[in-house]
Amino acid sequence: MAERAAIVTGASSGIGLAIAEMLGGEGYGLTVAARRPEKLEAAATGLAKRGYDVNAVAAQLGDEAEVQRVVASHRERFGRLDVLVNNAGVGVGANVGDILTKRLDLQVDLNLRSLILFYRECVDLLRAAAAEHRSALVVNTSSISGKSGQAWLSVYSATKAAVVGFTQAMHRELGAEGIKSTALCPAFVDTPMTDFVKGQVSPEDMIRPQDIAAAVKLLLEVSPACVIPEIQFVRPGEPI
Repeated sequence: MAERAAIVTGASSGIGLAIAEMLGGEGYGLTVAARRPEKLEAAATGLAKRGYDVNAVAAQLGDEAEVQRVVASHRERFGRLDVLVNNAGVGVGANVGDILTKRLDLQVDLNLRSLILFYRECVDLLRAAAAEHRSALVVNTSSISGKSGQAWLSVYSATKAAVVGFTQAMHRELGAEGIKSTALCPAFVDTPMTDFVKGQVSPEDMIRPQDIAAAVKLLLEVSPACVIPEIQFVRPGEPI
């Protein structure tokens, strides 16, 4: 049984997988969750080959019962939770007059509703870890577009701004108990999610998933007296 354990959503590729790789290297038992079973299984197999203790749970993470299933599986496997990474998300671009309700609901459910449900279902485990070491950590993946709303990505921007607001609320609500909450706000990261813009911005000019994972490692290393509520990641010369 791992001495510390983490849940990482959206862990089949990109930012989530990079964070899971970092946490595994730090000795955390891992529950990794994502929507597509075959993609998640491939990621989990790669993590296990590195010697990491991995529990893979494929789930529709915008659904309440599915969130509960992920947390129950983690609880049964590891019995504790020190780090929760709410990274699963989706962006669907559209001009406001063309927004489809199905795609609106998809983004709200996965980008925001899932995150709130994971807090609710995990808070007892996080409190137990915080009582032990005062540094339970929840990392919420927002976006730089959550800091400045973007045309065509209006729904995505709105959900990611809500992630920042909810993270701030959790900092105030849970911080005194030793549960830290941090919002990550990256610009374009070289992942499959940014394939739509790679004709305008080359992958070489994008932030790396490992950059985000390095920031999460920093969050693990600071003392219980230090809270970093938000981190923005931008490319050189970009406005802040």
